[in-house]
Amino acid sequence: MIARCRAGAVRLRLARLGVKRDTGSALVEFVLVAPLILLCFAAVAQVILFAHVKATLVSAASEGARAGANAGVATSVAVRRTQTALDSSAVGSSAQSITAVRSTVNGNRVVEVRVRARVPLFGLLGPTSMEVKGHALREG
Repeated sequence: MIARCRAGAVRLRLARLGVKRDTGSALVEFVLVAPLILLCFAAVAQVILFAHVKATLVSAASEGARAGANAGVATSVAVRRTQTALDSSAVGSSAQSITAVRSTVNGNRVVEVRVRARVPLFGLLGPTSMEVKGHALREG
């Protein structure tokens, strides 16, 4: 009974002074929640960056394949056009190799351009490289 009276008296004195029991809890909550929010933001940014790099590589590979599919043109034209398209983008420095081959897909003669590139990452998780392909029907 005496302990309850003392605890009540302490609460009453603190209330008169304007001191609340949860003083300082906002700082603790921020310290606990901020890293989770930053981690979520970094994960979303990483997915967006990966999608941008992939879309740019596919676009450049397809453009190179279309250039190499013209009648009487060597596959080296496809490689040069793909490299030119990548050099004009922010992703160009990540390309590791570009190859172009003539092949047949489902009975259709095509030019296939493959681009292998590094994937820029924030952390150590996820793929470190990717390979994309671009196809175009050959003329003639």
